[in-house]
Amino acid sequence: MKLRVRATPNARQSEIVGWEDDPQAGRILRVRIAAAPVNGQANAALRDFLAKSLGLSKSKVVLEKGGSSRFKTFEIPDATGLPD
Repeated sequence: MKLRVRATPNARQSEIVGWEDDPQAGRILRVRIAAAPVNGQANAALRDFLAKSLGLSKSKVVLEKGGSSRFKTFEIPDATGLPD
């Protein structure tokens, strides 16, 4: 399944903010990440944080699109329970 995320780097702590409807991207999950957006650090931290939050291994959370954008698309297993 595809998971659309809007990432905000350089946050005080990593946290899931919640769902929001974006006019361009549709329904997205807002996430704040403590890592800086340098050399892919924020993308790796976001993947690791999502995997931990969803109870998945890191290899099951794959960044498909948006490596240099705030809006990212991750591929996750279909049976994953998403946060409310």
